[in-house]
Order: sequence, then structure tokens, then C-alpha cells
Amino acid sequence: QVQLVESGGGLVQAGESLKLSCAVSGGTLSLFVIGWFRQAPGKEREIVAAVDWASGSTYLEDSVKERFAISRDNARNTVNLRMNSLKPDDTAVYSCAVKRRTTNQYLYWGQGTQVTVSS
Repeated sequence: QVQLVESGGGLVQAGESLKLSCAVSGGTLSLFVIGWFRQAPGKEREIVAAVDWASGSTYLEDSVKERFAISRDNARNTVNLRMNSLKPDDTAVYSCAVKRRTTNQYLYWGQGTQVTVSS
């Protein structure tokens, strides 16, 4: 059973930075794509970033491409989301999830971590 544990959320002011971490256990990481999603109150969940563990290739959603970065830490089996120049619109619950490289559906999810950006 794959398990994901997020950490690093919190309350920051606009313009500040945060780093979220997603620790992954219980599976063969080279088979997976790990994604970061967010859901703001009253809005649908959206994917923010993703990384293919085996190849290292990454995806960043257009609205965050210039401000966020996703990376993997092989030694810690962790995926990090570095968020710079945060805006109030970035306020959401951020969750990481795992899918197999060969499928489209994210099957395993973490519990989520709250990010609040004050203006």
C-alpha cells in the first residue's frame, strides 16, 4: 500500500515562500508519477505540478510556472514543491498523489496540508 505524507504548509504573507514536502513509501517509485494538487474553497481541485520519478521530467501548471518548482529527493523518497512569490490566490489545501506512469488516474493521496497566503 502506497502512503503519502505531506508537510510544510502554513500561513505566510504575499510575496513570501514555502516548501512543501511529500514523503512516499510502500511502492516502487520508479513506476510512479507524483503530483501536487490544490483545492481552494469553492473551487475544483487542480493539478499544480508533477514529476516522473524515473525520468525526472516535470510539469508545472501555467499559473505557477514562473514561481513554483518541483523536485525529487532520491535519498529521502520525497517530492518537494518550492513555492516562491506566493499570492493570496495560492491559498488552498495542497495534496500530493501518485499514479502509475502508464495510467492517467491518481490512485493514492496524502491527507493534504493547508497553505494560506495573506495580503
